[in-house]
Amino acid sequence: MNYFKSKITAFVLAATGLLAFKAETAFALRIDLDRPGPNEFVRDLAGMISSANEAEIKKIAGAVLKDKATPILVVTISSMDAHGGGDLRIETFARLLFDQWGIGHKTLGKSEWNTGILLLVSEGDRKARIELGAGWGREKDDLCSEIMSDQIIPNFKGRRFSEGIFAGVRSLDAMARGKSLPSPPKPTWFYPVVLAAIGLAIFTAVSLCRNGSGGWAWVLWAAVFGLIGFILLTMARSGGSSGSSGGSFGGGFSGGGGATGSW
Repeated sequence: MNYFKSKITAFVLAATGLLAFKAETAFALRIDLDRPGPNEFVRDLAGMISSANEAEIKKIAGAVLKDKATPILVVTISSMDAHGGGDLRIETFARLLFDQWGIGHKTLGKSEWNTGILLLVSEGDRKARIELGAGWGREKDDLCSEIMSDQIIPNFKGRRFSEGIFAGVRSLDAMARGKSLPSPPKPTWFYPVVLAAIGLAIFTAVSLCRNGSGGWAWVLWAAVFGLIGFILLTMARSGGSSGSSGGSFGGGFSGGGGATGSW
């Protein structure tokens, strides 16, 4: 009996030591990324943002920091592995980076604040993450998921990375201001389809006038509805996985809220 007790005790101690080691390792892990300046807003290490969009992002981020004391930071990287986070999920990577940099201000005057926002894009991992400060709680998670799935990821799937990041920042700015989100961008095929539909409607009207219900118009409409059904099915199968107080940094920390997307 004593033999088995000693074995169990040894196992428990070993397991406890292993867990403590892993916890200490995770706690000690630092992301190898230098913090940008207090009003820099963009750290485009992967070169995914055009100069025009970067200028607009900085203008938006500067204004919402001034008006709402809410910094929006955009970071693009080639991969998480390149910055010491190859074994991490992007949620963990973003949370560690958020806390390491202290994005946002923990308090504003005597009030709890902590409303920082991080938009992280890892090009090589094909993943993006919106990470929110703890002051947001979890009430904006659904809105962040909408921003990710409607504004960011559709552009990324078309390799329009700069446009997707800019659209994401515009939407995050609207969220920070309590406004409605901008309308999702129209897909490239939208306007040609509209023109085709108008042309088909005209053809149908002419065909019915000339030939009555026995014309070719109904055959064409059946073909169109079949094509629309095929397009919708394809889209469903290819859906995504989804007042300034002095600067962007002031001891803010993540609350775990936000949204993740992949392309």
